[in-house]
Amino acid sequence: MVRKVLVSLGSLLADAQERGHVARNVVREKSKTRQRGVDRRVEKRQKGKLRVGVDIPTPAEIRAIVGALEGRWRPLFLTAIFAGLRASELRGLTWRDVDLKKGIIHVRQRADRFNEIGQPKSEAGERSVPIPPVVTEALTGWKKVCPKGDLNLCFPTGAGSIEGLANMRRRGWMPVQIKAGVSTDTGEEDDDGNPIMDAKYSGLHSARHFFASWLINRKEDGGLGLPLKVVQDRMGHATVSITADTYGHLFPVDTFADELAAAQAVLLGSAT
Repeated sequence: MVRKVLVSLGSLLADAQERGHVARNVVREKSKTRQRGVDRRVEKRQKGKLRVGVDIPTPAEIRAIVGALEGRWRPLFLTAIFAGLRASELRGLTWRDVDLKKGIIHVRQRADRFNEIGQPKSEAGERSVPIPPVVTEALTGWKKVCPKGDLNLCFPTGAGSIEGLANMRRRGWMPVQIKAGVSTDTGEEDDDGNPIMDAKYSGLHSARHFFASWLINRKEDGGLGLPLKVVQDRMGHATVSITADTYGHLFPVDTFADELAAAQAVLLGSAT
């Protein structure tokens, strides 16, 4: 019904525009905006799948980053890496939602780009995420010195208010990568002739990508080896298809070589 109404309204406005009664056809303009959205999705598909070492930090890089973390950034980025919270969820996380005794973070709200506190992106975004001891220990120590504010935030500004995403990225995530050697050469030099380095992973979302890969990787490779549905729950994805489309290629693939050889022998005989 909505589609039929929009088509009719678009036709009426097109006629009115030709007659000079209106300057714009907002319905047709909206359709063009929607098409640009489709084009962006096609472009995203063409870019290919997320790659370890390109879009997703490698385990070695994460070890280096963790070793370089200190001060207020240590508990924040450890939580990002090993709990996989979105930046908005980190910014809106309160101490009442962190159970340090049980080692669980309850995601119940987020802070949007306008610093407004609200519900997670979707119903699935409201979840409980178990955290490893390294995060629990860091949060326990940080809670004692964390700036106080009316919102009781875990990672606030020095005044206790909501921290800005740009500040977390520019003053925390990027410098710690450069310090850890997880960086790229910009091709430029400073006044002393030293190469100017830039962080390899510019967005904080790369930490969330690593968390997903950590959940998926086999235990013998240092991961948790969790099934797809559990990964979806931990990530807070609205549907399992989102998880599969984004990270499905990271799951170990069994070639079933022994089973194939046995089946072939039964079907064709050992003489083939």
